[in-house]
Parts: sequence; structure tokens; C-alpha cells
Amino acid sequence: MRWMRAAGRGLLVLVVVMAGYVAAGARDDTGPADGRGPLTLATAGDLTGYLRPLLQGWNRAHPGERVRLVELPDSADETHAQMVTDLRGGDRSRFDVLNIDVNWTSEFAAAGWIRPLPRDRFPLDAFLKPVKSTATYDGRLYAVPYVTNAGLLLYRKDILAKEGVPPPRTWAELEHDARTIAPKYGLDGYAGQFLPYEGLTVNAAEAVYSAHGTILGDEGARVTVNSAAAREGIGFLARGVREGWIPKAALTYKEEESKQAFKSGRLLFLRNWPYAYVLASAKGSPVAGKIGAVPLPGPDGPGTSVLGGSNLALNTHARHPDSAARLIAYLTSEPVQRQVLTRGALPPVRAALYEDPELIRRFPYLPTLRKSVLSAMPRPKSPRYDQVSLVVQAVVQDALTGHQTPAAAVRRLARELAAIPGR
Repeated sequence: MRWMRAAGRGLLVLVVVMAGYVAAGARDDTGPADGRGPLTLATAGDLTGYLRPLLQGWNRAHPGERVRLVELPDSADETHAQMVTDLRGGDRSRFDVLNIDVNWTSEFAAAGWIRPLPRDRFPLDAFLKPVKSTATYDGRLYAVPYVTNAGLLLYRKDILAKEGVPPPRTWAELEHDARTIAPKYGLDGYAGQFLPYEGLTVNAAEAVYSAHGTILGDEGARVTVNSAAAREGIGFLARGVREGWIPKAALTYKEEESKQAFKSGRLLFLRNWPYAYVLASAKGSPVAGKIGAVPLPGPDGPGTSVLGGSNLALNTHARHPDSAARLIAYLTSEPVQRQVLTRGALPPVRAALYEDPELIRRFPYLPTLRKSVLSAMPRPKSPRYDQVSLVVQAVVQDALTGHQTPAAAVRRLARELAAIPGR
């Protein structure tokens, strides 16, 4: 999962499994009748090592419900595959609680792998409003938001200051600066995550959304992508590659590769998740103190980010459901959410933290991130999101590499999305 690790690879994936699980995959069915007992927490890609201290706090306070940490693969695609394989085992599943990518909620709920949750048990009113929509399916709450995310435009503020220009608010301004200013300083203009993987789906969706278009509607029931907005959004990215202000190397970038290109001083502009700002600003970075962050631009003003992050969901066959729900409440509490940001550099879901003066001094991008999250949109909701994403990646890649015109790519995208069974 990204991020999310950010987002993409920065994505944190948590899985709570029954204590007593052994290497062979056995589960201990013994335990209190009230649904409480020890837990095992598995995470993918905890690069900052922030999670162990959080779990130590839980373990001290809950000695009878201790959490043991286990790591899953770094890749979101691999984590998804392992979760799905396990969940298909029904009551043989090892997983009790899943911290799933926000876009897996619909898929897992539709498949019957996760159970509805009581809204009154979790502090949903304290969360940023858009994140709550990622945790619902068919009008019911199936997960609790844990980490949120929104794409930002990172830029070299030292170079723009020398040129006397503000950071771009529109695609035209971004394109102009990437074409004319970047070459003067030996830099590439603009990059995102354009390798055909989940990151390309995110970048493509943001381009379509920023142009006021959509991809799917009605929880995946309608295909809405065949529009002038989609042609404009995909066309913007394709034109950048064709004209060179998006370097061809960006077609191989995921989050980490694009972050490294920016951090090493090779890019003027970068679309990435906030973790890239934190790491590029760290002591010893070649661009530390030289970067800024603004909302993504759009065709006529600020654009629209895809809403990233992860949600905590409860396996339908969870053996210790009360302990699992209590752990979810702990991980979404205000003190722990503060540590998710300060220790893990991951955007919390608690709204009040974005207005905390101390946190803003330490993480100056927080007001911009809050604005981006509040205007963000989720990726297309669909019970078959994995298939939707693969189609988007394949078609948009052909547009970026010049194998299809943006108009032809959008028509093909509409046809192939409509052909996905059970969409």
C-alpha cells in the first residue's frame, strides 16, 4: 500500500490477527466470551518505525489484549493480493482488523469480507469531512478512517523567487514555468507518478477531476469518463510528455523515484504526497529549505486531488471483535493521531490537528494539506476497483507514450470500463 506510505508506498496497512496464530496459520479459538483477547498487528512499509511505540502504549494499558507486530509486503498490490487470498478463506482467515487502502472499502464490503460498524462507537464527527465518505459502502459504515492524504504540488521556491513568479495555480502557468524556467536552471519541469501502477490511476483521476470530470458514478454502476473533461485532463498529461516539460523518465516513476528526483534537485515541480515534502525538507537534503507546497493546479484555478489514506475495517470472521474495535478506537484517538503525524509523517484524520499552531510550525504544509483534503475526491468507487484501476493504468499509459490520442484513449477507457463484469 502507499504511502501510504504516502500514497501510494507510504500507505500504512494494518492487520489485526488472532493471538495464538502460529507459522502454520493456525488460530486459537479460545478466549473470553466478551470477544476480548490478544491481537497481532501486521503492517506493510512502516518506514519511519513509528508504529512500535504506539503499540507499546496500547500493550501497557491492555496487558490482556497485547498486540504483536507483523509486517506484510511493502507493495500495495502485493498487500492487497495477500489480504484477498486470506479473506477468501472465510472463518480460516488469520485477519481480524484490516487497515485497507481507502479505495478497497467498497470491494471488501461488497465481497462480504468486512462487517458493518456502529457509527456511535467511533469519533467520526471529529474527522475531516471527506475522509468519512471513503469508509462507507451502500450507505453503511464499513471502516473507520485512520490516515488521510491528498496530493500536493511541491516546487522549488528558491528558483521561483529568483524569477519573481508565484507558484502556479493553473495548468497553463505550470506548463509555462516548466517549459521556460526549468531549463534555465538545468532542471526537468514537472513529474508525477506515471509508471503503470496505482499511482498512474491516481494521477490520471486527478487530471480528470481537476477538469471537472468523473470516471464512474453510482458506486461503479455508471461509466462517466467519456467526456470533454477527461479528454482535457488526459490530454494535459500527454502533451507534457510529448513536448518534453514532463521528462520521459517520469514514465518510470513511482512515489519514491519521483521523490528522489525532486529531493536530488532535478525537478522544478513535483506532484506527490506530503511525506515527500517532509523527507525533501529533512536535514541533509540538497533542497532542504528551498521547497514549498501548494494545492494541485487545474485548468482554470486550483485543481482536485485524489483522496488517499487508509481505513481500519473489521473482518467478518474476527475472533476477538471487541478487542479489535477497541484497538481501532485507540488508533484513531487524538493523542495517537498526533503521533501518527509527528512520528510517522502521515496525515491524520482528526480535523483539529490541522489547526494546531505547534504542529503547523513543525509541518508548515498542514494548512495547504487541509485545504487539499477538504476539496479532494475519492478514486472511483467500485466493487471491482482492482479491475477498474488496471484498465485506467493501461489506457492512460498508451496515451502518455503516444500510442493513442487522448480522445481515442478516453473512448477506449469508457468501453473497457463498461465491459468489467460486476462493476
